[in-house]
Amino acid sequence: MKNIGYSLLLQIPTDVPKPGDSGTVDLSEPFDLIVFIILPIVFVILYFVWKRNKKRDRDKNN
Repeated sequence: MKNIGYSLLLQIPTDVPKPGDSGTVDLSEPFDLIVFIILPIVFVILYFVWKRNKKRDRDKNN
């Protein structure tokens, strides 16, 4: 029975990132600020501009 526990321990990966290893988002870092704040805002703005232009083209064709 002792050998079974030892063989199970040998199968646990050691270099795989675990969920508890990652820290929180640090907004003082430029990369985190750009990826988590600025890019989502830019995508939302571009989406609404695209929808507005699509609606204008559809209304213009009718």
